[in-house]
Amino acid sequence: MKVMVIGGTSGIGLALARHYLEHGHAVAVCGRDTERLRGTAVEGHPRLQAHALDIADPSALAAALAGFAPDRLDLLIVTAGMYFNTRDHVLDAATTLRLLQTNVSGLSHAFELAAAQMLAQGSGQLVAVSSVAGLLKDYPGASVYSASKRAVLSICQTYRMALAPFSIAVTAIVPGYMDTAKLRDLNGGDASHKPFLMSEAQAVARIVQAIDGKEATAVFPWQMRWSIAVLNRLPLWPLLRRVLPKGRTRQG
Repeated sequence: MKVMVIGGTSGIGLALARHYLEHGHAVAVCGRDTERLRGTAVEGHPRLQAHALDIADPSALAAALAGFAPDRLDLLIVTAGMYFNTRDHVLDAATTLRLLQTNVSGLSHAFELAAAQMLAQGSGQLVAVSSVAGLLKDYPGASVYSASKRAVLSICQTYRMALAPFSIAVTAIVPGYMDTAKLRDLNGGDASHKPFLMSEAQAVARIVQAIDGKEATAVFPWQMRWSIAVLNRLPLWPLLRRVLPKGRTRQG
């Protein structure tokens, strides 16, 4: 199987790339800084390709896809995303555009390119990582990040409906807190206080299960799924503003 992971040079994307390599698949990882692969378990792997690119650059995405899978792409996983805490910082025009290009239009371009390949071959699967933040109602003061993650879910739903007749599955991954280096960095080096925190290994296992089962939407852990459902029914936005993660601009 040929697997491309956009956002695969660190975090959960890298962990997924490692999983598929360990199971004998050919994998391409894409990210802005492929030097981040140095010293990792995947460095120098014979079945690995690394492409330095920005998801916001459609021509670079097309070139990477053509170089890795000119005839067949079985699985595209998009984990690339940008987080900006608008509760502590004001989004300027450049940062707003960057967030939209990464979380929304970049994903759309990636899906469009991969879908064209999969339609030609008659099968395949598209996967995008959203966030439970995308399940929150649009409360007053809600972040642009949350809105962008709702857009990820909408993009997945649209492609799922459009591609289902052609044997192409689309899976939206909607995780809660995952104990990655990025989350720890956003929380002063320690994310252990986050509710229902999952280890990276647990998250990878659940994501792979969702992909293998061609689930439409995988929301996990179940405690977070039910918590969001309850919060959406209660006027608790002031509380949400205190408990949702704080951090700086990040892209992965």
